[in-house]
Parts: sequence; structure tokens; C-alpha cells
Amino acid sequence: MSEVVVTAEDYAFLANLLRERCALVLGADKEYLIKSRLTPIAQRHQFGSITLLVDCIRREQHQGLVTEVVEAMVTTETSFFRDLHPFETLKQTVLPELIERRRGERRLNLWSAASSSGQEPYSLALLLKEYFPELASWQVNLTATDISQAMLQRSRTGRYSQAEVDRGLPAPLLHKWFHQAGGQWQLDDQVRTMVSFSQLNLASTWPCSPIWDLILLRNVMIYFDNDVKRAILGRMARALVPHGYLVLGGAETTFSLSDSFVRVEALKSGYYQLASSDRQQ
Repeated sequence: MSEVVVTAEDYAFLANLLRERCALVLGADKEYLIKSRLTPIAQRHQFGSITLLVDCIRREQHQGLVTEVVEAMVTTETSFFRDLHPFETLKQTVLPELIERRRGERRLNLWSAASSSGQEPYSLALLLKEYFPELASWQVNLTATDISQAMLQRSRTGRYSQAEVDRGLPAPLLHKWFHQAGGQWQLDDQVRTMVSFSQLNLASTWPCSPIWDLILLRNVMIYFDNDVKRAILGRMARALVPHGYLVLGGAETTFSLSDSFVRVEALKSGYYQLASSDRQQ
């Protein structure tokens, strides 16, 4: 493949495709991202350039290629116990409170809404295993969703590279709950099977689901425009139980986007709850 070039027309087409398919906003300075993520796809399908790849999509000759391109462009950055503090808050404050509220029915519904390659929901599962053994006799629904089928398939295996387990996973948890498989680390089935993975485009129609006690929606809203953010937060408000928690990333907020949520300032790590009026509806 010759020197990679992204024309203005190709850039505009891809930006529009991403907005239509997954509401992802591709800014004006992301040419490097297109080159790094789509060049391998062009080479794999024997296109001589990104322009030829885009032309094939334009002519609708290969629908599977559209899915491949969209999934490649969706950011998949994640790590075990990412940013740490939100998970410490879960362990010390939020999960004990939710468990106390649900003690009568012995049921918890927990959702990782943009799970990427699975480290976030598995981190939550490890917390439950390590610090809340009483939940072994509860009905715990730990669901993880992502737009990418490739990421979901990978997540279900529970297998990670050395570099991935080195990012955020404490050594005691690594040696207790993982074993080496070739050059990778395999998560124990006791933890792996705690998580149910399914595909969901947050910007599209949502299927029927439980009302959630905890929703992790971290580091994904920053890629949407404000209209999509408002729509997603509106749905989240209807999906959360009174006194449940919505967790956003450190650079994200509901301010000026939704009146349904208030930040829990005492927790200081991106935790939101329904405003009083929404709790009563």
C-alpha cells in the first residue's frame, strides 16, 4: 500500500457514516485516527488505498465492511480498575449502601454500558468476589454492553495480555483469579461467568431491560454531541432505580444536559443520582 492519504471527501463521508451508525462525532483533527485504524482493514481486504475502501462502502457492495470500519473507529481504551478512585468508592460506600437497600429482596442489577474489551465489568465482578461474599447467595445481574461485536467476543473469553493485566490489576488479584495460558492470562470461570455480555448501540433503540441499581457509563459520552448526550441521559434516568447510581468519567458531566441527575459531591468520583423530583416519579 502506498503512502496513506485521507482526502477531504473521504473524511467527510466517514464522519457522516460514524454519526449515522453510532452517533460518534469525528472531529476535524482525527486524520491520524483514520489512517491508523483503517489502513489495516484496507490492507486485509486488498484495497490499495483508503479511498478505494471508502468507494466500496459508498457502492454498498460489502455491508460487512461497514461494520468492520465502524467498530475499528470506535475508541476502545480501557483498563482494569481504571482511575482506581471510582472503584474504591464502589467498595467502601456505594456497594455497601446498595446491598443494604436490597437486603430484603437479595437482588442487584449492575450495568457496564460501554464495556469495550471487558476490563471494567470484570473489575466490578472481582470487587464482588473479593469483598462481598454474601452476594454469592443473591441474584446478581451483572450485564456489560458494547457496540462492537469484536470487542464483545473478545471480552467473553476473559483472556488478556501481559500488558493489559499490568495496567491497573493488583498482583494479588492477578495470581488469585487468573492463570497463564500461553503468553496470556486467563480469567477464572468463577469470575468470567458472572458477567453477561450483549451488543447495544447507546445512541439507538434499547431493548427492554431491568431497572438498574448501578450504571457505569464512563468515558463514552465525550464522543457524542449534546443532543445525543441529552437523549442518552434521559434514557438513563428512566433506567435507574430511585437512590441508584450513575457513574460518569472524570471529564464528563450532566451539567446543562439533564435536570434529572445531581452529582453526589461527597463521593468525588463521578457519581450521580436522580434528582428528588425524578425519584418520586
